Amino acid sequence: MTTGILHVDMDAFFASVELLDFPEFRGKPAVVAPLSGRSVVLSATYEARALGIKGPMPLAMAKRIVPDVIVMPPNRAKYTKASAEVMAVFRDFTPLVEPLSIDEAFLDVRGATRLLGPPEKIAADIRAAVLERTGLTCSVGVAASKFMAKLASGHCKPNGLLVIEPARELEFLHPLPIRALWGVGPQTAKVLEKRGLHTIGDIADTPVRSLVSALGESAGTHLHNLAWARDTRDVIPTRLEKSTGREITFDDDVTDLDTLKRTLLAQSERVGSSLRLGNTDARTIALKVAFADRQTVSRSRTLPAATSVSRTIYSTAVELLEALLGEMGELPRNPVRLIGVRAEQLVPAGSSDALLWDTDEEWREVERVEDAVAEKFGRGALKPASLVVSPSDAPIGESAHGATKAVRE
Repeated sequence: MTTGILHVDMDAFFASVELLDFPEFRGKPAVVAPLSGRSVVLSATYEARALGIKGPMPLAMAKRIVPDVIVMPPNRAKYTKASAEVMAVFRDFTPLVEPLSIDEAFLDVRGATRLLGPPEKIAADIRAAVLERTGLTCSVGVAASKFMAKLASGHCKPNGLLVIEPARELEFLHPLPIRALWGVGPQTAKVLEKRGLHTIGDIADTPVRSLVSALGESAGTHLHNLAWARDTRDVIPTRLEKSTGREITFDDDVTDLDTLKRTLLAQSERVGSSLRLGNTDARTIALKVAFADRQTVSRSRTLPAATSVSRTIYSTAVELLEALLGEMGELPRNPVRLIGVRAEQLVPAGSSDALLWDTDEEWREVERVEDAVAEKFGRGALKPASLVVSPSDAPIGESAHGATKAVRE
C-alpha cells in the first residue's frame, strides 16, 4: 500500500473568493451571508472563526459575537467560476479527479508519479498552481486511502500540506476522537460513549461483534474497518449529480400566492439552467415549503419524460404548490417562510424516452437563447418579464443545494 490519494480542500472558499474583490477586508473578521434577517453564515474568514463565528450560524448570532463583523453578500456565479478553475488545475495533474463539492475533491496521482514526482511533490505543485491561477489557498492531505487523506487535509488547514505514510496511519488515527470517523454523528457517538468508547483506538480495540451488536451489521463493520484505516474505495473521476435545487427563506412570512409563484419561477429558471449546464435532465420535480409554524412539507412528481426545461419545472412546481395549499389551508392563516424547488433523479441529457409529441420544444428553444445570452452577458441579462423587479431573483437570501454540499469549509 502506497500513498498517492490526495484530498484537496479549499480554505474558507466563499470568503476567500470574496476577498479577491475586497482585499481591504483581509486579516479582518468577515463572513459571507445574505443581508436578511433570517440569514445564516455561509463562510467565515479564519479571523472570524478565531472569535467564535462559524457556519451555518445565524447572522444575528455572529453579530452578537462580533458586533463589527464585516458581512459580504454571496455571489454564486463567482464561486461557480472559481470552482471550475480550481477543478481544471486538478485535472492538469491527473484525470482521476472526484469532486466532493464546490470546493473539495479527491485525486489519485499514483499514475502520475513517474512523470511528476512523488505524491508529496505533486501536492505541493497543486497548491502552488491553484494559488497562481486563482489567488486562492488550499489544504492538501496525502495518504494511501480516501479516508486518511481527508483526515490529513482537515488537520493541516488552513493552507497546509500533510502526508500520512502507511506505516504511521494507526499512530495518527487511534488518538483521534470517535467523531473523526465517517459515519459517527451525535446519536452514534452517544451509543459508543455509553460503552466507554471515546477514541478511534477504543473502537479498534473493541471486538467487531460488539460494535455490530450496538450499531448493526453495516455500521459496526464499517466503523471497525475505518478504525484500522481500512478503506478500499477508488477515486471515481465522473459522477452524475443526484439532484440540484434552490430554496429561499423570506425576510417576512409570505401570504401572497403571486409572490410565491414569482419566487418559484426564479428558482425554476436557476434549476433548469443548472441542469442544462451539467448536460442532465430530471425525472422528478420536488417542492419544499416551510410554514410560519415551522412545519415543513415536501411534495414531488415524476414526469412523463425527463427534462431540463425551466418552464416545465416551474409549471410542475406551481401545480404541487396549489395542491399543497389546498390541503394545508389558505395562506393568510398559514403563511410561508421558506420555499424551494428541486430537480431529482437526474439522468444524462437526452437519455430518457421522449414523448411522441414534445410539448417542451418551444420553451426549450427559448431557453437555449437565454443560455447563450447568459454565457455572453451574465445570468439575468435575459429573464421572464415577471422577474424584472422581483427580489426573488436576486442571489441574496437564496441558497443552492446539489447532491454535493453547497457550503463546505
